[in-house]
Amino acid sequence: MIINVLSLFPDSFASFLSESIPKIAIEKDKIKINLIDIRDFSNNRQRQVDDYPYGGGSGMVIKPEPLIEAIEYVQNGKKLPVIYFTPQGRLLNQQIVREYLIQPELILLCGHYKEIDQRVRDYFVTDEISIGDFVLSGGELPAMILIDALARLQKGVLSDIDSAMSDSHENGLLGQPYYTRPADFRGMKVPDVLLSGNHKNIELWRQKKSLELTQQRRSDLIKK
Repeated sequence: MIINVLSLFPDSFASFLSESIPKIAIEKDKIKINLIDIRDFSNNRQRQVDDYPYGGGSGMVIKPEPLIEAIEYVQNGKKLPVIYFTPQGRLLNQQIVREYLIQPELILLCGHYKEIDQRVRDYFVTDEISIGDFVLSGGELPAMILIDALARLQKGVLSDIDSAMSDSHENGLLGQPYYTRPADFRGMKVPDVLLSGNHKNIELWRQKKSLELTQQRRSDLIKK
């Protein structure tokens, strides 16, 4: 999978891509990350990419020229999905991650300032994604979140892919509690059923706990 990231701050990805799962995915050639600096497509010496909004108001807007030229440069005649991160987008979930997992190449557009020119959204962006009902300084953090979610599901990245299949949201529910050694730590004990060796009872216990936790914290998922 090739992931092209358009950003005003491409250097902010350096540490993220050099650690943990993203690093493993890159080293195993499961994903390739191309970082593109939007300012490289500015048409002035100052590398300015923003301007005041028509109609007045506070804040600055990223101009259409550098964004569109950057997108066209990456596409190079291809029709690639262009994901723009915005609080107005659909809320990212595991189903959306799965939708994009089958795509061989993506463009992630990281906005900044007040907004990007609406014409970019109308004519070039194919999907808009939010990571929650709050506002960040830019789209870099949401882009990292999506990259991580996609990287860990690439074949051969996780040592045990079955582990990912039992994570929260993979089956529409929240995951169950997990315990490890020691069985008794300061009087805090692991549930007896997990020590019983009865795999049928263990699986039933896990399903029950998953349903209970989902009902308590995300009853909307139960309804779905």
